Amino acid sequence: MEKKVATLERGTVCSAWNYNGQRLASGSINGTLSIFDPPDSASSSPLSCSSSFQVNEVSVVKVVWVPPEFGDAVACISADGTLSLWEEVTEGNDSQHLTPSLSAGQSLQWKFCTKFQSKTAGVLDIQFGGSSNCLKLVIAFSDGYAKVYELLSPLELNTWQLQAEFQNVIDPVSKFTKVSCSSASVSWIPQRGETQQFSFVLGLNSDIAELNSPKVWEFDQLHQRWLPVAELALAEDSGEPVHAVAWAPNIGRPYEVISVATQKGIAMWHVGLNPDVNGRLSVENVALLSGHQGEVWQMEWDMSGMTLASTGSDGVVRLWQSNLNGVWHEQAILEPTS
Repeated sequence: MEKKVATLERGTVCSAWNYNGQRLASGSINGTLSIFDPPDSASSSPLSCSSSFQVNEVSVVKVVWVPPEFGDAVACISADGTLSLWEEVTEGNDSQHLTPSLSAGQSLQWKFCTKFQSKTAGVLDIQFGGSSNCLKLVIAFSDGYAKVYELLSPLELNTWQLQAEFQNVIDPVSKFTKVSCSSASVSWIPQRGETQQFSFVLGLNSDIAELNSPKVWEFDQLHQRWLPVAELALAEDSGEPVHAVAWAPNIGRPYEVISVATQKGIAMWHVGLNPDVNGRLSVENVALLSGHQGEVWQMEWDMSGMTLASTGSDGVVRLWQSNLNGVWHEQAILEPTS
């Protein structure tokens, strides 16, 4: 049975749910960020726009919620290659850079926190990760570089420090200049506890084959550096441009599951948990899923890590699951009704 969730304004190009699916953020072609909330906590009525404000003069192309442990905040990537961070605060806490809410009498307002930008490259993708007391941010740029930032104060979302900067290559000696990268995809390992390793996977769509294949990056606590510990590509596909990556939640599996979308389809990878003597993790390509007519733009796992949702240029959402024998199959197809 269909149910209306929210009505987005004309010109909306991206959206994202918060951690519990109660709030929706959307970005539009005119540079506006809109926040949608339920009328009240017990209501089943559609969400309504509670705040709408300008974050840039150009289109917002992606919105990402900050993890809830660090407040209600949204990061916005704009078409000019900049990244801005906005936080919802109680009215009167800080009057500087506040944007008024649309709802009369509302006591919460959105405040500009900080901006990330590069003089030579644009922001393509971002993801927040880490733990409940240590927030990290990975930014993928159009020159093939990734930058990792760490939040210095959990209470101040404008206190970021650059921790590392590197290109997406296995060989640390390799450096590429004049890179043209049209898109990137980052996915952190889902949080399971305070003692787990900081890890993320990064794939690129660029004109340099060595940069494209997804690499799993892990933080070496002993030497305080990021290292590539796995490459998710078959030998014959190592230069294939990557459109999306997604790291599945792990509830008791003896390996990690990461999905990788390329022009050939969605590849499912098993990644070992224990490194070899060289510090590398074992990888196994267990399936290649096909069905989308065109590029896959986005993939999301459910909380159990058992069902993958994918969508792309064909406008269709497909749900994928594996059976008890580990064989992946298409579980459902969701097509737009209008």
